[in-house]
Amino acid sequence: MKTKAVKIEQYVKDEGTHPINNEVLSEIITKRELIDILKDKNIKYENSLNKLSYEKELVQLQIELVKLQQWIKNNKKRVVIIFEGRDASGKGGSIRRFIEHLNPRSMRVVALAKPTEVETGQWYFTRYIKELPNPGELVLFDRSWYNRAVVEPVMGFCTKDQYQGFMRQVPEFENMLYEDGVTIIKFWFSVSQKEQKKRFDSRKETFLKQWKISPVDEKATELWEKYTFYKEAMLSRTHTTYSPWVIVKSNDKKRARLESIRYVLSNFEYDGKEETGSLINPDPTIVSRFYRSIKRID
Repeated sequence: MKTKAVKIEQYVKDEGTHPINNEVLSEIITKRELIDILKDKNIKYENSLNKLSYEKELVQLQIELVKLQQWIKNNKKRVVIIFEGRDASGKGGSIRRFIEHLNPRSMRVVALAKPTEVETGQWYFTRYIKELPNPGELVLFDRSWYNRAVVEPVMGFCTKDQYQGFMRQVPEFENMLYEDGVTIIKFWFSVSQKEQKKRFDSRKETFLKQWKISPVDEKATELWEKYTFYKEAMLSRTHTTYSPWVIVKSNDKKRARLESIRYVLSNFEYDGKEETGSLINPDPTIVSRFYRSIKRID
């Protein structure tokens, strides 16, 4: 009877450039064996292996998120995760991976539309307060009250006085939430101008992505420097010890998803965390707290 190695070697010699069949695939156990066969047959494999590795890591991290959600529920914790960033920075895709296997009964995604006429006459934070988590609940904000810190002043949707009032009030608002026991994690997804343009072009060319295109997107590249000015002001003035900003480099969307999940998991002492080993240690070259002295890609 031929050994596994001999059977695979013989197959490579006999099959030339033909596809790998099921018999040979069934003999492959290690990643090294698969790579050797693909190399011998001049098949490009790097992207496929990277995708397989990403999917494996993602599933493992999503299992940990399910554990974390159960811990939040059992211990009546209130947790807010804010996803901010320029248009096309990968916020929505990351949120989808966060919630893919979570229980919707104790988790919500909040993506508020344009304020109504009534809401525009209220205290700015009112409509966001209504969306804050109940005990045992996790709430993810796809954009948040920080619209007034960047998007609104850039696009002229608020006055200077409204902007300055918000910037004075938001640290106090978040401090009250912190003192009341609400945990807030604030992500800024950082994407380069070149990568943002590439993603905008992809949206225009791909029918299933065209719903993402908005008039605001059209001006994003044109107003890049203005966005940068207000973004830097927001990070500097609203980064606090009790509610810090966490920068996620998101030119590589898959890496950004994995590392943002790791960061969240690393912030809680949930049941079973000690069994994860190094799985939930975030990569500091991808995700890190805001520091004024560090040059960012956006």
